[in-house]
Amino acid sequence: MTNHFSRICVYCGASDGVNGEYLAGASALGAEMARRGYGLVYGGGSVGVMGAVARGVAANGGSVHGVIPAPLMPKEVSGEPIGKLEIVDSMHTRKARMAELADAFIALPGGFGTLEELFETITWTQLGIHRKPIGLFNVAGFYDPLLAMIEHSIAQGFVRPKYRGLLVAESNAAALLDRLAVHKAPDGFVQWITTEQA
Repeated sequence: MTNHFSRICVYCGASDGVNGEYLAGASALGAEMARRGYGLVYGGGSVGVMGAVARGVAANGGSVHGVIPAPLMPKEVSGEPIGKLEIVDSMHTRKARMAELADAFIALPGGFGTLEELFETITWTQLGIHRKPIGLFNVAGFYDPLLAMIEHSIAQGFVRPKYRGLLVAESNAAALLDRLAVHKAPDGFVQWITTEQA
């Protein structure tokens, strides 16, 4: 089975990082997404890794939809916005809106905000809120320690082994998108019961 993506949500940092490969990898991912006809949903900033992936998509003819809380505008938007910019009132609204717009998720290198977004998205899969593919773009081995921590959590009995299948990790943009296109989340997760269904 092949997944059909219209837009991919990319979580990433508003900083450049100390390794130039982070910006280069973000730009390469954006270009490859555009080449395949995938639009970008992201945090709306024009700086750091966030700006690099957005420019990579836009420069190659792809659509860009940013979602940003108004208080972050002065910090994360420099000059003209890239693509469409949707301004919301809170971080919670931002995350919910990005998840609503996206058919899949990818995490590039980033800080606490990126990690929080990534793990919330993983948790939503565990709870059966969505079954959208989740990828780690492991540029320059950035996510090696995180992947090791997940394995440690499995070994210590806090994460079930089947949850390894929630994440697809690759260090090459094309390879990551190829795997996400055929990825299927493992079965047997919690079925989410909404207030209306309860």
